Amino acid sequence: MKHDPLEKPKTLGADLRALRKARGYTLTDLAESLGRSVGWLSQVEREMSDPSVSDLRAMAKALDVSVSSLFRTSSTPTNEDGLIVRKSSRRPIGSRDDGLVEELLSPDLTDDFEVVHSTFEPGALMNDAVTRPTQEVGYVVGGKLTLWIDDVEFNLSPGDSFRIRGQRYRWSNPHPEACTVIWVIAPPIY
Repeated sequence: MKHDPLEKPKTLGADLRALRKARGYTLTDLAESLGRSVGWLSQVEREMSDPSVSDLRAMAKALDVSVSSLFRTSSTPTNEDGLIVRKSSRRPIGSRDDGLVEELLSPDLTDDFEVVHSTFEPGALMNDAVTRPTQEVGYVVGGKLTLWIDDVEFNLSPGDSFRIRGQRYRWSNPHPEACTVIWVIAPPIY
């Protein structure tokens, strides 16, 4: 899909729409769970209305994301908005599991995919396998990670990569150093 380079950069509303759709919710589904009207939610997604902080908390809970993932952490120069993500501007995202820190490397969630920087601290463990309706590719930048895909164990080192196509997976970092992985996930889920 080709994007119009003159298009106004997407912001909160577009990210909320992408998250809602990634979870299979209609406008009606999410509006009902928030106790708000479909019209109001549609206006928020189209940047015509601003949600309150309590609305954002409720949306984050309903979409199973952290409230902080809905905010940009620093101002972006106009010429970089929607194009560049500085290290200091990465938004925290993800499952918030103990020992896992995830940051969005993509400018927003409006593309057909998202890029995520994941740091697995020593001893971090995902006990229960998950299955997501996504296609994911990961590249190990540093450290080591044990990954199970459909109950098959793989020990990954720097330079290794992997693909998960809607399969059950879980991970562990039983090593003494942190592991850094860059993930590309389609469609966006965070």
